Amino acid sequence: MSAEKAAILVVDDDLSMRELLGYMLGREGYLVETASGGNEALSLLKNRGFDLLLCDIRLGDISGLEVLKAARELHPGAVVIMISAFASTETAVEAMNLGAYDYVPKPFNKDELLETVAKALELRTVEREKEILEGELRRSLHFGKIVGVSPAMQHIYKMISQVARTRSNVLITGESGTGKELIARAIHDESDRRDKPFVAINCGGIPETLMESELFGHKKGAFTGATQDKTGLFQEAHRGTIFLDEIGELSLPIQVKLLRALQERVIRPVGGAEDVAVDIRIISATNKQLEKEVIAGNFREDLFYRINVIEIKVPPLRERKADIRPLAQHFLEKYAREMGKEIRKLSSYALDLLLKYDFPGNVRELENLMERSVALSSTNIILPDSLALSVHKRRWIEGIKDRRFDLDEVAKGVSLDAILEEIERAYLKKAMDLANGNKNRAAELLGISLRSIRYRLEKLGLE
Repeated sequence: MSAEKAAILVVDDDLSMRELLGYMLGREGYLVETASGGNEALSLLKNRGFDLLLCDIRLGDISGLEVLKAARELHPGAVVIMISAFASTETAVEAMNLGAYDYVPKPFNKDELLETVAKALELRTVEREKEILEGELRRSLHFGKIVGVSPAMQHIYKMISQVARTRSNVLITGESGTGKELIARAIHDESDRRDKPFVAINCGGIPETLMESELFGHKKGAFTGATQDKTGLFQEAHRGTIFLDEIGELSLPIQVKLLRALQERVIRPVGGAEDVAVDIRIISATNKQLEKEVIAGNFREDLFYRINVIEIKVPPLRERKADIRPLAQHFLEKYAREMGKEIRKLSSYALDLLLKYDFPGNVRELENLMERSVALSSTNIILPDSLALSVHKRRWIEGIKDRRFDLDEVAKGVSLDAILEEIERAYLKKAMDLANGNKNRAAELLGISLRSIRYRLEKLGLE
């Protein structure tokens, strides 16, 4: 919805706050009306509709929560955002349970408030937000359990559809935790081999001395402990798909045997005298740059070209931020269901924290974070205070603490948000220490307003 057509009702018993909000929102092109109390707001709501209601929780006559209830009954399609300088976690949760889109604590940052309003108007209602999210998840779950709506993931979905119809070997590359095995499974499930076995092998998790036997099997008496014949994973995957995860960890001798199996479509069990024909498709994955491993002599060039007929590159989560929201909601619902908790959504402020984090552990780290947040949450909405990201993020930021900032590091990739936040945190702590906890004095030392320092202290959890 465009700003020019959006009608907003501001309800606050503080005249200066009403005027400030009216001016801010009017400048953005919204049609703004104000009410000095709950009863006046109810009268306006009965006579006309509004697209959005921005309401203080504490009013002079009736509670803002009562106005919220009435607004949801009179205009179910309206979005309600609660604001308050006194909102507790319990109050915020109650407001959101009653249908509020979000709550904004005072003092608020102007830009963040305007962004929240814009997001709320774009979604229009909590129900519309849920509908959009479910639509995203339906699209993102098109290939098995893969979740992602970013252009990068849409491109990968297209590639999955294309390569699944072929018998070509596929190499999936990307950092750890990006979901390479899920992509391999999706290729198998979309192929004509879907009814046959999908066998996944972690090449870095099997000792070298056992790898050949695991892959190709062995005959009784082939070595000490071989008390009976064993069928290898290649035979178990006959007519299906083998997924060789972290293929860059294979030793050179095993690479030679694997190359023969790929070229001739036969394997020979350890201690065996005859070849066994196998019909398999190979999908490999690695977080290494195999081209460099080939140059270094750690990976056979002929094997590299054999497994790398088609390459699918999976970008890290920090390069596809659009996927964070549907992923976080997906994991929230998954673990809420497993733990028997009635947790339904993330607040927009909690989501903003996730979007500011770079997730060096990628999707796997996000999943672990959401599992912990659901486990520790005592409410049915994940608010910033209950989001376990703060612990993870502080640990991650500590990695840059007490070091000199070198601009040459930009070439390697840095997190500007984390660097700036650490600087802000350090200056705020120092100013508060020098001022013995006096916020007015600390604000003077930093050349900012009292409202600004209150906002910054609360934002960084230093209150």
